Amino acid sequence: MFEKIEMIRMARSMGDHVAQRQAIVARNIANADTPDYKAQDLESFEDSYRSRDGLGPLRTTDPRHLATPDWSPGAARRLSAEGGVSPNGNSVSLEAEMLKAAELKRGHDLSLGIYRSALDLMRTSIGRRS
Repeated sequence: MFEKIEMIRMARSMGDHVAQRQAIVARNIANADTPDYKAQDLESFEDSYRSRDGLGPLRTTDPRHLATPDWSPGAARRLSAEGGVSPNGNSVSLEAEMLKAAELKRGHDLSLGIYRSALDLMRTSIGRRS
């Protein structure tokens, strides 16, 4: 029922995107000293929301297959981060990764705020104020 409300769907998708991106940032930081490791990132949430790269919906060839959701966190493309490369071929900048981590914290807080606002709006609409 609640997954059909666009605001809640967007908040959930944003939270999923932030979680995926946080995992990539953590992997970048963990490999900061690995030779020839290239830093990665996901495309922005705005670019990936409702984008399926023009491929269209997945086919369900068996009745037991699940239908494609309107937006899937798997639709976000993984990108190689641009930046300088150290002498050992590593392109991870710890400063840039820490800035991304702070940005992700703000994104997570925003998705929670949107979700809370949607719940408050629903509670108010049915006459409950708590």
